[in-house]
Amino acid sequence: EMPPQAQSAFLADMARLGQAVLELTGAVRINYAIFGNVEPALHAHVLPRFADEAEAMRTANPWGYDWNAAPRFEPQADGDLLLAIRARLERTP
Repeated sequence: EMPPQAQSAFLADMARLGQAVLELTGAVRINYAIFGNVEPALHAHVLPRFADEAEAMRTANPWGYDWNAAPRFEPQADGDLLLAIRARLERTP
């Protein structure tokens, strides 16, 4: 069981990450999800949502997407965004 102070810190970090992703990607909102049904390690999903998503998906659960068809992280193409998010997190308490 996670102590309340650690729970609060985890949720605060998740919110900080969401704010950084929102600001740096041009997303219109962020979806947050925490599940523990399959993977027993504490983790969260921070998912940016964009205005140009297909109409049927704009208000749908992001798990409706075909994640097998999604582009994978590529250091060459996505590295600058990763570094910008990291820098933003290092600057904000």
